[in-house]
Amino acid sequence: MVFVAVLLAALLHAGWNSLVKSGLDKRVSMGAVVLGHAPFALPLIVFSPLPQLESLPYLGAGILLHFGYQLFLMQSYRLGDLTQVYPLARGSAPLIVALFSAFVLGVPMLKLEALAVLIIAAGIISLALVRRTDGQSNPNAAWLALVTGGFIAAYSLVDGLGARLAGTALGFYAWLSLGNVVLMLAYLWHAPGGALRQIAGPAWRIGLFGGGASFAAYALVIWSFTQAPIALVTALRETSIVFALLIGVFVMKEPLDLRKLLATMTTLLGAALLRFAR
Repeated sequence: MVFVAVLLAALLHAGWNSLVKSGLDKRVSMGAVVLGHAPFALPLIVFSPLPQLESLPYLGAGILLHFGYQLFLMQSYRLGDLTQVYPLARGSAPLIVALFSAFVLGVPMLKLEALAVLIIAAGIISLALVRRTDGQSNPNAAWLALVTGGFIAAYSLVDGLGARLAGTALGFYAWLSLGNVVLMLAYLWHAPGGALRQIAGPAWRIGLFGGGASFAAYALVIWSFTQAPIALVTALRETSIVFALLIGVFVMKEPLDLRKLLATMTTLLGAALLRFAR
């Protein structure tokens, strides 16, 4: 059940990212996905215990980090293909966590972990050199995707600590989602171009399906953390890179060459090796 749940979470995560990428206005599609969390977060808040007070600083930091992640992700998708941006952002996150743990927190790095870091770095460098669908080089999308990976690494650490202190993982996530909704709503309210009107109109389907997929994906991962070792769950979750590659190629018709395939698989291998190292 855990295996199926995490694979489903990986597929859902790649799926809602493809919805954001495929939208003509990335701000509208991302806003619709985030606002689409509200119908799922509100019932969870009603039926979940309140998070402990000690977790509130982590809750506030997590809301800001998720919002930053969403802003940089939609900028990345404005410039780059799903099959370049997604594996770069997802693959760089465990690399950043490993380097932060080793050089800032002083956690000793095993030989296998060091090897995994080198493999991920090789995959990321290769992905950074991948060209867009039109054949043009795309370093800006690569840099934005790497910054997005930094936000993923940061909110993963903050959310993990906050959920433990909260005493209720799902309650913590529900309040985090609702806070993210409020922040995105304020951003869209002040943004030019009538994004809110578009979300209430033709983009409501993205909010319904994308928001539901995004909310369910993270909820499934949180549940899986309580049922199986975290390292195994997070390693299996990296299969979302493969799902994103398949969606990008077969649904969105993005080009696939040998370099992109090898770079993506190298990044995935390094991420999985890093998770299994301990």
